Amino acid sequence: MVILHFVFSSTINSDMRSFNVLFLPGESTDVVELYRFHHPLIGSTQGLTTFHRQNLATCIFETAGQIDWLSDHNATVYFGLEEVHIRDLRKAKKPTSKSRRFKASGSEYKWKQVPNANSDLVCVDSRGKVVASWSQEQLNLHVSSQAEAILDRLVVTCFLNLWALTRLGHW
Repeated sequence: MVILHFVFSSTINSDMRSFNVLFLPGESTDVVELYRFHHPLIGSTQGLTTFHRQNLATCIFETAGQIDWLSDHNATVYFGLEEVHIRDLRKAKKPTSKSRRFKASGSEYKWKQVPNANSDLVCVDSRGKVVASWSQEQLNLHVSSQAEAILDRLVVTCFLNLWALTRLGHW
């Protein structure tokens, strides 16, 4: 199990799209900054959010991708060279659906809202097995060991769903 802690800025003028993700090792007290998301403060819904992932072997942050925002709800996400529209990372099966689907490594996954007051989320694979869960109270993303291969996709899609809930006010 991988535990990631999202650190959003608490300053008034900060943009939610600029944040860090810390890796919380199980028994060790050494916290490692794993991701850096940066969005320029331009006072607009548009712009380019870049995200970097630390290479744990070299301790160097490498570009993992970017999100090119055309508006609050319209963006293109780049995972390296792969280009994916935001609607393909947050697909609803039907208009009233409380889940958002995405594909990664040839498999389909979906984020679902947990029926509680905290805006918690859970991500399941096509067999319904939980591969990740988001705790809004702790700002932690728990990722199962079998889903570590799609970690970038889980971090980004989790964030996009949080963005929709927070910024747009709806799922």
